[in-house]
Amino acid sequence: MHRSLLIIFITLILSPTLSVANVANRDDVQVFIDTMVSKHGFDQDELIAVFSNVDIKQNIIEAMDRPAERKAWHEYRPLFITNASVDNGVEYYKKHQAALERAQDQYGVPAEIIVAIIGVETRYGTNKGSYAVIDALSTLAFDYPRRSPFFTKELEEYLLLTREENIDPLSLKGSYAGAMGTPQFMPSSYRAYAVDFTSDGKRNLWDNDTDAIGSVANYLKANGWKGEESTIIVPANVSDEKQLTASHSSIIGKIKPETKIESLKQQGLTTDTPIDNNQLVALVSYENKDGSLDYWLGMHNFYVITTYNRSALYAMAVYQLAQEIKAGV
Repeated sequence: MHRSLLIIFITLILSPTLSVANVANRDDVQVFIDTMVSKHGFDQDELIAVFSNVDIKQNIIEAMDRPAERKAWHEYRPLFITNASVDNGVEYYKKHQAALERAQDQYGVPAEIIVAIIGVETRYGTNKGSYAVIDALSTLAFDYPRRSPFFTKELEEYLLLTREENIDPLSLKGSYAGAMGTPQFMPSSYRAYAVDFTSDGKRNLWDNDTDAIGSVANYLKANGWKGEESTIIVPANVSDEKQLTASHSSIIGKIKPETKIESLKQQGLTTDTPIDNNQLVALVSYENKDGSLDYWLGMHNFYVITTYNRSALYAMAVYQLAQEIKAGV
């Protein structure tokens, strides 16, 4: 029996406070356990011991239903871009400059983008989350039907990860969605993209900033980052907003660059940055406090940032924070 899970199993068996009505008794959880046993060779008693100590939490579901990405841009931006976040980002950059420059050279991802993602995700590693990862993933896998398939897969990946890394699955803390460590990787991303950037034999995204830096860069590179493309997103000037939105209503807000800029120029859109007419862009808009909209053209690497979080708000926060940090450095 796996050592860390054996300890849990023995502890729970000997505990007089173990509730009879526990998560492990649920039919859907038992089906999941059976799948892990048959598919991956887990010990059934070990998993029963684990899930007997899992808490299904309503506040996790409530948090999922009120994501920050539903806010308007003028409300969202101040959550992540402040004088403090910029100053702390500059400090983080200087402290880890050698690792950042090595990651930039190896993966082609700008150092300031790596720092900004870590800043947006966990305030440079100072807020990695307070939810038990097993509770978050179990709650969303078994009691959040809208995204149950995704989180059931992540729960599977999490148990595989903790077995591979010899970690007690009840011990790790993360976000309400089960994201982990300084870069807030989901379990599948941890298994696929985390790297041992210190060459010490471990992939440690919890306490090792060098591993976190290399892993963020590896993630973006693996998801299509093109180091040769320096332009990420540019502001657009719109002379006739009504005409533009009428003719291109189907693409506004889509974050994947699939529209040639030439077709947008025909509707009066211009940019101060020279862009080839055949360049594929995404036309995204951001709401100001007075209700007006700012339009921007997102390029390929802007879309790659959204693979971390499928939100144009998120990607813009990362981009703008990165630019502020770069200027500060």
